[in-house]
Amino acid sequence: MSESTQAQVAHGVHNAIAAYAHALDDGRTDDIVTLFCPDGVSEIMGVGTFEGHEAIRQVFAGMVPTQPQRHLVANTVITSWTEDEATVNSDLVFLQRGESGWAVLIAGRYEDTLRHDGASWLFRHRKITYVM
Repeated sequence: MSESTQAQVAHGVHNAIAAYAHALDDGRTDDIVTLFCPDGVSEIMGVGTFEGHEAIRQVFAGMVPTQPQRHLVANTVITSWTEDEATVNSDLVFLQRGESGWAVLIAGRYEDTLRHDGASWLFRHRKITYVM
């Protein structure tokens, strides 16, 4: 794979990961759903495994924020890739603003498999695990 193709894969994957964090923090459930393949899977530690757009929509509709929050994603490493699929690991810190200011509520990791559908990169499988 050429360096140009590798850069395109990395750019598309990073954009999908950032778009997910923004949509989650803004409570835009439909935008979250569109970031998954139609048969995509969201596996959330302590919550469950949700397959397909309707199941993913239902779980994220119940997670719409009621106060300001931010999912900070860092240390993203693409562990393998082709022109059509990539596996990725990223660290996650979840902040929420309460009465006494911002607080770290969760630290964790995303383990992702994304697929290129010809137009954009979509999550085929997103697993979230927590370390605190």
